[in-house]
Amino acid sequence: MSTTAVDQRLYSVADWYDAEALLTHDERTVLGRLRNFLDAEAKPLLAEYWERGEFPEQLAQPLIDLDVMEPFDEAARGIYHGFRIFELARTDASLATWYTAQAGLFRTAIRVGASEEQQREWMPRVVDFSLKGVFSLTEPEHGSDIAGGLFTTARYEAGVAGEAGGTGADGGTWVLDGAKRWIGGASTADVLCVFARDVADGQVKAFLVDRQAAGVRLEKIHGKTSLRMMQNAHITLNGVRVPEAMRLHNVNSFKDVAAMLRAMRSDVAWIATGIQAGAFEAALAYVRERQQFGRSLGSFQLIQEKLARMLGNITASLSLVVRLTEQQGWGIYRDQDSALAKMQTSLMMRETVALAREVVGGNGITLAADVARFHADAEAVYSYEGTHEINALIIGRALTGDSAFTR
Repeated sequence: MSTTAVDQRLYSVADWYDAEALLTHDERTVLGRLRNFLDAEAKPLLAEYWERGEFPEQLAQPLIDLDVMEPFDEAARGIYHGFRIFELARTDASLATWYTAQAGLFRTAIRVGASEEQQREWMPRVVDFSLKGVFSLTEPEHGSDIAGGLFTTARYEAGVAGEAGGTGADGGTWVLDGAKRWIGGASTADVLCVFARDVADGQVKAFLVDRQAAGVRLEKIHGKTSLRMMQNAHITLNGVRVPEAMRLHNVNSFKDVAAMLRAMRSDVAWIATGIQAGAFEAALAYVRERQQFGRSLGSFQLIQEKLARMLGNITASLSLVVRLTEQQGWGIYRDQDSALAKMQTSLMMRETVALAREVVGGNGITLAADVARFHADAEAVYSYEGTHEINALIIGRALTGDSAFTR
């Protein structure tokens, strides 16, 4: 195994798993560059901005300029994308969520939902962030039941090509009404990828809505105790007009949306794994330095047992997400696979961050010890892209052939 400085920095937490062997030299070099930036530029800001409930906007453009979404001449491998998420999340859950809002959610919406012509136009701009977007699915009254409970509507108005106000290839326009909630990064996006139910056929469609279009109103969600740096919005859509050309032409039912969610659950499983690594590293550094009863806190048997359990959870989580990423690289996308990875890594994440806070003692509830952020932010990650219960029912349906979802 390589013993360069970059390799040691990147994989000290994962050396039990031999993560080094999974990535190429070029991939490790790019991830090392990302790690150096996060350690030097991001970490010193996190406690202050977390407490303020604000995103450190001064990090946004430098993160984009690192060019870590697609840094190679050929398409980046899935395992690279996974470890990029891992690196971001082991620094901060909000940073990982902010970046994957573009590199994961929005990019997946375009990759799966856009026509070939639309992809040729939009995908290069998604990769270089010149077209920033967010995935707007969840609604104020509908989260877990969004498949059947999506209330935002889309109504088509045909037009005449070339007439004043005509917008699509045939001059047609869609009119959207409704609301979306918990949409992270909406306030700085160029477009909102809004999912709405077509009143004509009852099927779900998707639209790229200009954030500043008439009838769009964004409100910041205040009072959060988790992911405080991530700016989540409540979005109201009142008679918002969208040209047919801005509809994602390959989204014609919720089945098409479900295809996107399979990939997104995988990203969240990587986030949950990275959060565990960050909490573990912070706790380990603390107990090595802290003195109690005249000796190092890390020398006590009960502390070492908790550290061992935390590392076991991280290693098991890496096993799940790496295997899932390999499967998806072979073209195998199954709901139960991504649901299992998201469910189990999030469950282990909850235990790992709790153990990290526990070994740090009273200081574990302060931002100074660098554990409290992970402990609090884990609660949001535990719930988004499918709660524990929803993912368990997806797995149960695959196991038994019977759906236990409430109808």
